[in-house]
Amino acid sequence: MSKRRTIIPKGMEFYYEQFHFAPAVRVGKMLYCSGQLGWAGPGKTVPADPKEQFKLAFENVGLVLAAAGAAFDDIVEITTFHVGMQHLAVFSAVKADFIKQPYPAWTAIGVSELAIPGALVEIRITARV
Repeated sequence: MSKRRTIIPKGMEFYYEQFHFAPAVRVGKMLYCSGQLGWAGPGKTVPADPKEQFKLAFENVGLVLAAAGAAFDDIVEITTFHVGMQHLAVFSAVKADFIKQPYPAWTAIGVSELAIPGALVEIRITARV
């Protein structure tokens, strides 16, 4: 049986300590990542510009992947949660800067709000390391 290993990238310790969840958990070759928002951490606000916010969210996903010894090419599934769907085209353009062929599975879900005021997207991924 594979052991479970908690992944906490440097700078994301507050998630685990304050909110009691891991940025990611690795079980065997599978990596399950908690949703990442487009912000720079505690005490920061999310950028008003959707494109900048989406880029930050993907960069945060990249930090979690790197801490687990993985990369964007290792992603097998993405689930994104969007406050409204009006920015989906902008989000897709930013996503194309990070996610290349062969593309992982992707589900986009519209929601009424996220944990941080002003956040427009949360990105959750599953990867095979």
